[in-house]
Amino acid sequence: MRPLQARGFTLVEVLVALVGLALMAGLSWRGLDSMMRTRDASQQRVDEVAVLQTALAQWRTDLDAATLLPGASDAQGVDWDGRVLRIVRRSTIPQADGSDAGLWVVGWTLRNDGAPQWVRWQSPPVRDRASLLQAWQDAAQWGQNAGTALRAQETALFPLARWQLFYFRSDSWSNPLSSTGAPAGASTQGIPDGIRLVLTLPPTAPIRGELTLDWVRPTFSAPRS
Repeated sequence: MRPLQARGFTLVEVLVALVGLALMAGLSWRGLDSMMRTRDASQQRVDEVAVLQTALAQWRTDLDAATLLPGASDAQGVDWDGRVLRIVRRSTIPQADGSDAGLWVVGWTLRNDGAPQWVRWQSPPVRDRASLLQAWQDAAQWGQNAGTALRAQETALFPLARWQLFYFRSDSWSNPLSSTGAPAGASTQGIPDGIRLVLTLPPTAPIRGELTLDWVRPTFSAPRS
C-alpha cells in the first residue's frame, strides 16, 4: 500500500484567498474610514456649538457686570459707535490680599480678515481713572485700526456674517446711535435698560441663519400698569 501523501494548497488557491482577504480588508477600511469621518464631523460640530454657547454666555456676563465710567460727565458705561461695543465692567479676578479687583474695559466687534469673525477684546484690570480712560480709548482704537499690541488682547470667537444691536429705552427698541427712544436730556451712552443682539451666522456655521439674544439690565424694572 502506498502511503498517503500530504496535500497542500495550490498557487492558484493561495492567490484567490489573498485576493479575497484584500477585498475584505478594503471594504472594512472603507467602513472604518467612514465611521471616523462621521465621528470627527460630529465632534467638530459639538465643539463649534460649545464655542457659540460660551461666547454668548460671556456676552451676558460682560453686560451683567457693566458699570458706569467713574467721573465721566456723560455717564458712559456701554458705548456703541457702529463698529465696536465698549463696556466698562467689574473685574471678577479675586485678589489674594482682599484689595479692589479693579475694572476691565471689554470690546466686541466683527473683524473681517478674509473670513469675518466675531471678536472680543479685554484690557488688563485697572484701578485708577487715568488707566481706565486709556483702556476705554484703546478699546475704541482696537475696533477701528488695531495694532499688534492691541490685537494680542483679543480672542477670535466664531465665524459671523453680520451683527446688529438695538437698545431698549423708554419701553421701545431703537437704534443705539439715535436719540429716538431715549428720555429727553438723557445720555445715550450710559447703560440701556436692554440690548438686543442679532447675529447672522454664515451657511457653514453649525447653527445657520439669524440668532437673536435679548439682555435685560439686572436692575431694570419696567413699570407695570
